[in-house]
Amino acid sequence: MTAPRPSIFLTGGSGFLGRRLIVDLIAAGYGVRALARSERAAATVRALGAEPVPGDLGDLPSMRDGMAGCAAAIHSAAKVEQWGRWEDFLRDTVQGTEQVIAAARAAGLPRLLHISTEAVLADGHPIVDADETRPLPPQPNGFYPRSKGLAEQRVLAANGSDLETLVVRPRFIWGKGDTTLAPKLAQAARAGWVWFGGGRHRISTCHVRNVSHGVLLALERGRAGEIYFLTDGAPVAFRDFIGRLIRSQGVEPGERTAPLWIADALAALGEAAWTLLPLRGEPPLTRSALNLFFREVTVRDDKARREIGYRPVVSVEEGLRELAPPAS
Repeated sequence: MTAPRPSIFLTGGSGFLGRRLIVDLIAAGYGVRALARSERAAATVRALGAEPVPGDLGDLPSMRDGMAGCAAAIHSAAKVEQWGRWEDFLRDTVQGTEQVIAAARAAGLPRLLHISTEAVLADGHPIVDADETRPLPPQPNGFYPRSKGLAEQRVLAANGSDLETLVVRPRFIWGKGDTTLAPKLAQAARAGWVWFGGGRHRISTCHVRNVSHGVLLALERGRAGEIYFLTDGAPVAFRDFIGRLIRSQGVEPGERTAPLWIADALAALGEAAWTLLPLRGEPPLTRSALNLFFREVTVRDDKARREIGYRPVVSVEEGLRELAPPAS
């Protein structure tokens, strides 16, 4: 009889990717302890078979105790919005990551894997066929890219003989069970979708099951101190892919187009208005979101394929078929 594998500590376990990670980690034989900052989050991870650890990213003692005896930690939690106060991004993403690192060291954890993003490369220009050697920009395009870049740097700087650290960067996580991206796209389409710049550019994507598969491979095979991009494979045409994603929500995006400079102007005006006026919510379009959606963002996963044996387990076509609404 094969001995059970040790436990993995997970942050962000109640989120879209976190839920998938719990399922796949347990299927691979690991126990999972998942940080849960609310009873609702605890109930979610418990229902998936993980052990909830009450606390949040500011609670170092709870994380340290939750990590005790674990083989590794996966840090997936962060502030993921494209708009907000810098103080919140700094606290949740940067300082939260620092706390995870400190807790890992206090617990004597041997390995820490950090979930990052291609957005760390965002500087307002297209990102074309980028690999892990591309340096972070001196002026990131928004608080989200800036905070994720700083968090990533903290993780890589922490790598050493007492704690091995590594980073994975999935691009555009999507798939069945998404409660954030696809619904937001559908909401935007209901409000009047516009294909800025025509939408004919290419983007890289990574289905949530492919992300989880790549994370498990990196956890077991990835080299300490390294970064690995994860994708679905070949880039896809933005207009075709996003159109099908929106239609999977029962909404028709339409055919309206507008020059990209109009989107740039709308994003700049919206951000200015939300900064200067007491407006609720967030601008309908931000520069950060604009540049990660309506300009090319393509990255290469050659390194992950070569070093950890990564191959997508779900094709884009399969993933889109899973999302298709049932025939009436």
